[in-house]
Amino acid sequence: MCVQSLGPRARSFRSLRRSVGVQAALEHTTIELTGRDRPGLLSEVFAVLSDLKCNVMGAEVWTHNSRMASVVYITSEATGLPIDDPDTLAKIKRLLLYVLKGDRDKRSANTAVSVDSTHKERRLHQMMYADRDYDMNYAESGSASGRSKPLVTVESCTDKGYTVVNLRCPDRPKLLFDAVCTLTDMQYVVYHATVIAESPEAYQEYYIRHVDGNPISSEAERQRVINCLEAAIKRRTSEGISLELCCEDRVGLLSDVTRIFRENGLSVTRAEVTTRGSQAVNVFYVVDASGNPVKSETIESVRKEIGLTILRVKDDAYSKSPPQESGRFSLGNLFRSRSEKFLYNLGLIKSCS
Repeated sequence: MCVQSLGPRARSFRSLRRSVGVQAALEHTTIELTGRDRPGLLSEVFAVLSDLKCNVMGAEVWTHNSRMASVVYITSEATGLPIDDPDTLAKIKRLLLYVLKGDRDKRSANTAVSVDSTHKERRLHQMMYADRDYDMNYAESGSASGRSKPLVTVESCTDKGYTVVNLRCPDRPKLLFDAVCTLTDMQYVVYHATVIAESPEAYQEYYIRHVDGNPISSEAERQRVINCLEAAIKRRTSEGISLELCCEDRVGLLSDVTRIFRENGLSVTRAEVTTRGSQAVNVFYVVDASGNPVKSETIESVRKEIGLTILRVKDDAYSKSPPQESGRFSLGNLFRSRSEKFLYNLGLIKSCS
């Protein structure tokens, strides 16, 4: 794998933080973006890539707490190969940084480059964690999300030398992945885990220690674990109406579609872009520019402009009802699910009596 760093040394001013990383892989060039979310941002990103003759082969976009993170896979429109020309890569970086900064921040931005082929969704968690999207002190005024808040407790198990983390929220796919990856990225080791999925809710309990073997020792650290797990769960909780785009793929397709979204006042909260052979199969979750549900007449107007058979409305895949917050809870020794064995086999948790 050939990795190319495109920028000056990084700075760490959270209020200014946005980054562009570019990594050349065997089949595509990977671009990583983090920055302040705003209506129309995704449209501007795809427009820049289209103008630079880049074909988007795939992408995933997450938003949370006024922040945005995205991993985008591109190739050259002319050759269909990864882009490795230093001048072209430098231009991509420069223009995308300009888009991420917008007209609200004229100061310099950060750059970041991934040096390995981390799983895409794992990488998005890492990017948003590094961007401190879990810190509500950095949320913009009026940007509070309507997503239901999961219930997370962190308590000491002094007789065994563990910290016990309990989590309860509406069940959904990949909830276990999100929680365990977050604890791992925060440098905790999971020794025991109990997972119960009783639709529509999920219950998870983790016995953890630091990698140095010590449990959590301060109130500030305890609260940070709570905030980070809440953020990890809400990042993937799709807010808004789900629209599925299926059609013949072409260069500039995403630029055109997201431009129509923007012109009709739609803001993308999450996106999954894939290419299957010659077909584009993309899913967008949209709200209006104020973060509220989109009116049905607006959705129908957008569908008519793009194509009724091309853009379809999908039903939500899981319940979004909020959990009953009834104070502390513990799963105790009810039972260990097969998930614990799965995590143990992956090396993400340890067996320790």
